[in-house]
Amino acid sequence: MSESAVDRKAVHEEMERARAAFHQLLDHAAAADLRRPTDGTRWTNEQLLFHMLFGYILIRPLLVLLRIFGRLPRGAGRVFARLLNAATRPFDVVNYLGPLGGAKVLGRRRMGRAFDRVIADLHRRLDAEREADLALSMRYPTRWDPFFRDVMTIADLYRYPTEHFDFHRRQLTLAAGR
Repeated sequence: MSESAVDRKAVHEEMERARAAFHQLLDHAAAADLRRPTDGTRWTNEQLLFHMLFGYILIRPLLVLLRIFGRLPRGAGRVFARLLNAATRPFDVVNYLGPLGGAKVLGRRRMGRAFDRVIADLHRRLDAEREADLALSMRYPTRWDPFFRDVMTIADLYRYPTEHFDFHRRQLTLAAGR
């Protein structure tokens, strides 16, 4: 993504749409709906909702990594991405287990508040980004997530969690999820 292609307003609107959808899903789901299995995952609806929230939470540490590797020689990022791709199996285990506990710990109300906080933080961060920094890039472990591309920019990272959110929203078996 080039600097001129970064539409901050569109990214803000995408995040707000996801925030509103997340609250609609939480607000309209009965406890039994949240315990129901999802379509295409081993999680319940509540666990998948936590996973969707976690996609946004991860952006903060991913931004830090990209700022570091985006300033190092390209070979450093390539090696790092290869190491992460080699560790895909342990990542998949952690990625699966995290929502099992996260959904129990946070519950419906705290998940909604956490989503609001992380979206507000991402709005502030995006507004504070320098244009040149939005173009910083690094290699990513493409085996970890279907929405990670071989090379991603900071601008790409701000769009990633909503792509992730929209994909998983289709797997929910909540009436408001489809």
